Amino acid sequence: MTFLILGIDGGGTGTVAILADGESGAILGRGEGGPSNIQGVGVEAALQSLDDAIDGAFAAADRPRSTVAAVCLGLAGIDRQEGLDIIHGWAARVALADKVLVANDATLLLAAGTPDGWGLAVIAGTGSIAFVKTPTGELGRCGGWGYLMGDEGSAYRIAVQGLRAACRAFDGIGPATSLTAGFVEAMNVNEPPDFIPAVYRGAWDRAAIAGLAPLVLEAAERGDSIARQIVREEATELARTAAGAVRANGLSTTDLPVALAGGVITFSESYRRLFLQALADCGIAPASVELVTDPALGAVVLARRALG
Repeated sequence: MTFLILGIDGGGTGTVAILADGESGAILGRGEGGPSNIQGVGVEAALQSLDDAIDGAFAAADRPRSTVAAVCLGLAGIDRQEGLDIIHGWAARVALADKVLVANDATLLLAAGTPDGWGLAVIAGTGSIAFVKTPTGELGRCGGWGYLMGDEGSAYRIAVQGLRAACRAFDGIGPATSLTAGFVEAMNVNEPPDFIPAVYRGAWDRAAIAGLAPLVLEAAERGDSIARQIVREEATELARTAAGAVRANGLSTTDLPVALAGGVITFSESYRRLFLQALADCGIAPASVELVTDPALGAVVLARRALG
């Protein structure tokens, strides 16, 4: 008799749930929902996104939603006990699974992107953070301070730095840059002063602004000097964060398995190249570098392991 498992990856941009056969690991259905970082969107919205993704996975498998044998939820924003209690309480209320494993997003990445489930995991998506796991299972982190206090090297940080440069250029204080016209067009406004109501009173929230990062990356590739400076600085800061996690937790700086995730680093080859060069400049030599474009697959691996 087939028993089912769920692997769930949730963050600041969206949520993915994969329904799989617990014995073989075969994917049966995949569903998506909105952001599920409770620190970013609040508890109610985050739990609704989880439910939406799970409902979608069962619907894609053409099965009624039911309690599964095991679930692994890899979620951003639940590192503290309060967040864990919220997720476990919700899972019990909705009868989600017989066994519930709540992991951070790093554990998913390392399960999906390293040979033995340990090493360095770097996330550069809407936000950014670096995690490490030692061969003996100890976890550590660096970064992850959120968009007001950190998120170096993230899509949000790249886009915001680009917007700031565009505003300074319009004021005649900073150097001229193609970013000014680029943001006017991308944000569908008439002129740079319209950035103010668009950002502070309009639809351009954190996730939407992060979605503008490709504009800065593309301008850098075209040779815009200001965009190139922004991208290089953010890649360097992300590498410093990663190197800090490695050294603070006693991992070897050579022959280190590395897993990379998040749209800005997995989909931009030029940005990834800058990051890896900066990582080498920080003295970190990867043994392997794996791009993890679907961390939910790592959650499926961990859900199967939870069943022994």
